[in-house]
Amino acid sequence: MEKFMIEPLKGFGEIPFGMPLDDAVKILGAPVFYEELNDIEEMGNRSIFYEYDDIDTDIYFEGITKSVVACFQTENPEAVLYEKKVFSLTRDEVIELMRKNGFKELEEEDEEGEHRVSFEDAMIDFFFDGNTMTAVSWGVLVDDQGNII
Repeated sequence: MEKFMIEPLKGFGEIPFGMPLDDAVKILGAPVFYEELNDIEEMGNRSIFYEYDDIDTDIYFEGITKSVVACFQTENPEAVLYEKKVFSLTRDEVIELMRKNGFKELEEEDEEGEHRVSFEDAMIDFFFDGNTMTAVSWGVLVDDQGNII
């Protein structure tokens, strides 16, 4: 993947939310690890996790009828959010950047030794260990047919 552009509610670089699993693999190649996380029979849904170590990014696919890109989590130091290298930003700078770009539903929580800064209206979470950002996770909701809802 050439560009590591985090686009809330849209995707990551050339991989948009809603892209079928097979199309994403054509662009990124085979993952180093994958796992089906949910049992369709028991849970009524399907979630597949693909790990790409070469770009420090995980992709989650959702949908029973058609598995599509639903969520990314990255630790890639080259990731860019609104023209800023996101991993160089402080908590306050992330909040300012997100608000400047129209997102307002801020929630913060400490969990398992990390501080999470979330913008619910962007469906994005920023994870910090002290003052250092460790990961960014963002996604969309997907129905059983693989449609973004």
